Amino acid sequence: MKATTYTPMPLGEVVRLGSGKSIRPGGEGRYPVYGSNGIIGGSDEHRYENGIVIGRVGAYCGSVMYCSGRFWASDNTLVAFPVSDAFDTKFLFYLLTDAKLSRHAGGAAQPLVTQTVLKQVEVSVPPLPVQRRIAGILSAYDELIENSQRRIRILEEMARALYRDWFVHFRFPGHEDHPRVPSPLGEIPEGWEVVTFTEIADVLSGGTPKTSVDDYWNGEIPFFTPRDAPASFYVQDTGKHVTELGLSKCASELYPPDTVFITARGTVGKLALPSVPMAMNQSCYALRSNNGVPQRYLFLLTLQQVDYLKTNTGGATFDTIVVDTFRRMQVVMPSREIVAQFVQQVDAMFEQMNTLQSQLQNLRHTRDLLLPRLLSGQLELETP
Repeated sequence: MKATTYTPMPLGEVVRLGSGKSIRPGGEGRYPVYGSNGIIGGSDEHRYENGIVIGRVGAYCGSVMYCSGRFWASDNTLVAFPVSDAFDTKFLFYLLTDAKLSRHAGGAAQPLVTQTVLKQVEVSVPPLPVQRRIAGILSAYDELIENSQRRIRILEEMARALYRDWFVHFRFPGHEDHPRVPSPLGEIPEGWEVVTFTEIADVLSGGTPKTSVDDYWNGEIPFFTPRDAPASFYVQDTGKHVTELGLSKCASELYPPDTVFITARGTVGKLALPSVPMAMNQSCYALRSNNGVPQRYLFLLTLQQVDYLKTNTGGATFDTIVVDTFRRMQVVMPSREIVAQFVQQVDAMFEQMNTLQSQLQNLRHTRDLLLPRLLSGQLELETP
């Protein structure tokens, strides 16, 4: 089989670049509006179709996103399209992703990539049939990833909806036999009680080993920080890891799976359930049941409380979370029998989420290993 020829050329000979246009974020409409970190709203107007959005400025400078339909791109972005039919759009998305465009950022105040600089970036491009083959392989992984993400989102919403139905709207099994009685939080089912959050959960802290000591870092223990807060319930791994020695030199425990992590600074009020034992830094709290309350129930209860407090305080309460935030927080505590019935129903959902999250991590890892090898020609492909 004849080896495929990859032709080196400047990016300006592969893509044509344009600038996004200012638009109010958070709007609604039939077409997605992209900022430098993904979709930031919607619009009834569109400016582009089947293109690649590149983060132009700020923390997500150099990010790359693909949109097959019609869309709007904000002024924080650039938009890329093939210069001719000799190049496949989806292949170019993967090519730009692998190019790590943030390396080419300039700017003193904040990172910035310009069209002039990007056009000079050197890339290697195979013939169109190979481009399409590469795009097809990587797209198959992306479709599997999206399918897993969709299933996780459905399971999460099912668990949250069931919690709201039972413990917010009080439509739990047999609720007809439990008349409502007055409480400090309004009417609640008879036999339930209002308690402070810290009566049902211990609020534990974390800490960071000295970053200057190499022996404390790059070990096997995941080290959770607000940056690791997932979009879903479970977190499988973290960006940083510590050693056993590092763990012994900081204030964090090694927290077991299903401990409730909540971010207290930075991105405040994000929750996560570790899938494996993890340590945690001082910008988070770990919540652990102290009254026989199941951890997964505690997670959903905390999630509901965070939503409630954000909605009713305009977010001011969550500029920073402190231990007193939990001490002041009052919650309704159902009977143990009702909680046990609930957990019996949602446990299977949580197990499936965790399994899907693990599969998702493996898919991403495999795709990310394949990406540079396919784009460099290390893996020779047969084409029709």
